[in-house]
Amino acid sequence: MGENQFSRELRLLTPSHFTRVFNQAIPAVSPAFTLLARHNQLEKPRLGITLSKKRIKKAHERNRLKRLIRESFRHKVHQLPSIDIVVVGKSGADKLSNDKIFKTLEKQWQKLAKRCVESQ
Repeated sequence: MGENQFSRELRLLTPSHFTRVFNQAIPAVSPAFTLLARHNQLEKPRLGITLSKKRIKKAHERNRLKRLIRESFRHKVHQLPSIDIVVVGKSGADKLSNDKIFKTLEKQWQKLAKRCVESQ
């Protein structure tokens, strides 16, 4: 599990990290999630997740989505460029099955990586 863990270095931790991504973001949009990215100066990608109570009412659904997003990211981290990513949940994301969420995120990671490489 050592190489596939979701360590502290792979997370956006402070509000300033999130703000930096929001200010000049490269988007990848789907009906359930919006992924925003920005290049970083590190050797690895980092992830931040925002799921608002307004969009996803129940805490257990927000927690389930966060777990699934982190797990999907953990599997793709070695294929992503050095970018900071913020995943924003949309209304209806909690209605999707786990399998559908993984498939959606898989497409989003690929789309985002391609766009980030093109923008460099």
